[in-house]
Amino acid sequence: MSDTTARPRRQPSVHRLPLAAPLRLARPSDMWLKPASSVVVATAIPNLVLFSVDRLDLVMYTMAGSLCALYGHSLPYARRARSVAGVVLGMLAGLAVSLITASLTGSTAVLIAVGALLAAGQKLFCDATRIGPPGPLIFTFVSSAALFAPQHLGQVPGHLALTLGAGAVSWLVTVAAPALVRREGPERHATARALNAAAAHAADPGHGTRRAAVASVHAAWQTLLAAGRPTPVRRALERLVVHAEAALAADGGAPATTDPAVLRDWAARTRARGPLPTPPAAPGTAAELFGIEAERAVLRPTGPGEARRALLRRLGPGSPLLPIAARALIGCALAGYVSSAVGVGRPYWAIVTAASLYQANVTLSWNRTLQRTVGNLIGVLVFAAVLPVARTGPLALIGFCLFFSFAAEALITRNYWLGSVAVTPMALLVLEYAGSHPAGQLIGDRVLDTVIGASAGFLAAMLVTNRRAAGRVEAALAAAELARAHAVQTLAAPGRGPAALDAARRRLTGSLVELRDADDTAAGEWWQRDLPQEEVLAAEQAGHRTLAATAMRQGLIAPAPENGAV
Repeated sequence: MSDTTARPRRQPSVHRLPLAAPLRLARPSDMWLKPASSVVVATAIPNLVLFSVDRLDLVMYTMAGSLCALYGHSLPYARRARSVAGVVLGMLAGLAVSLITASLTGSTAVLIAVGALLAAGQKLFCDATRIGPPGPLIFTFVSSAALFAPQHLGQVPGHLALTLGAGAVSWLVTVAAPALVRREGPERHATARALNAAAAHAADPGHGTRRAAVASVHAAWQTLLAAGRPTPVRRALERLVVHAEAALAADGGAPATTDPAVLRDWAARTRARGPLPTPPAAPGTAAELFGIEAERAVLRPTGPGEARRALLRRLGPGSPLLPIAARALIGCALAGYVSSAVGVGRPYWAIVTAASLYQANVTLSWNRTLQRTVGNLIGVLVFAAVLPVARTGPLALIGFCLFFSFAAEALITRNYWLGSVAVTPMALLVLEYAGSHPAGQLIGDRVLDTVIGASAGFLAAMLVTNRRAAGRVEAALAAAELARAHAVQTLAAPGRGPAALDAARRRLTGSLVELRDADDTAAGEWWQRDLPQEEVLAAEQAGHRTLAATAMRQGLIAPAPENGAV
């Protein structure tokens, strides 16, 4: 008798690597203008000051601080102030290590080793703190370039002071100025994204749209919880996020708030500057839900001690981030040494290219390898075309650098390779501030470093296996099941108030996001055991049904008025 017992499909150990899909263009981000305009302003101010005193040769040091303006734009202002200050200090620390090393030794082998160590450490720390985009690449670009800049020990304090001053300008541009204009702008944008994601899922229910909606709702909650003390606007935004959460999890016959048109209308009005929409709620729940101080205690972010302990867990032994950092260390070192061996005088671009490749798994790293290579090679051609004009005067050079800084942020959210087309000429033009270099040598070295960095970096990604990926899925699956069981018990227990239900829902939502992230990471990883994909899908579906039940139990969703008016 043949064995007809159903067996789970075996996860292939090696995946086919796509060629066309990584290069397809996506819709631009809804907030690309903020980092693009911020970095232009933060760069223009110190550049023009240096131009006025005829010291454009120092632009490399001010640019290190100016690039900090790329960070934190999705965060509420209270948290953004701390995060951007941390970015400035982290940039200063990496630059200090590079400048001191460069002043103490001229050994290329030592410089490459330090560059690889810095790149791996920056990758690990940025992933652990979840700072980004753009993540660790800006830190690695600055510290690697500084390693190969001529330096004397006595110059280091002055150069670091320039970076700190430009970093202060970046902090003012990204935090102080926008906070005065629109106090709750980040929270409104995060809520609007959650509503739009819920509308996309309601219009086209499926695994992909549900996954995106869960992530957007979770991000909106994180933004609101980190925003500081509750205000009437933030409480109204919380109600909207709850509606997005319930619409995402609702099945057939659900309330009218699953209407995609209504959700999109709420999203548009939330993002705008006018009054917020007021979705319906069951009688008597608004004051209880948003006014009880005990619940606000549940909604407050964790204390500093708990945050530090969570960071140490992400950095410590057993962390799923360690294999990626190991790839960065080996790949950057290999790229630097190969580049030096073939005669490139300053092989920092090979290190930066390799560092840019490392994503959550091998498949995503391949995508970035292809994108980076295509973008850099096209960008070199753009540089060759604009270089004669950029050399007509310092103001022309400043103007081109500002233009490419803006263009990079405008294009990179559509696809990384498109942004690299603008980043490459900008990075090459920065070298012109210190004096002209032979164009042929610049172009040849950059092409060679790109090819070497991409090849060596991806080779390291394939050779350094991530055996922890499947284990992380299993741990996340167990945590999601425990969180759902806790939510079910909270629902069934008599007398449990809205604070307990809210806490259970937050815990379950976070566990589902972690489960999806762990499964996505493992799905693109090579050389690992089978994944419990059926169990993951079942846990997600059950979790979403429980999320809907908690929202309905709290009375947050009521039938919409006739004609969908809100």
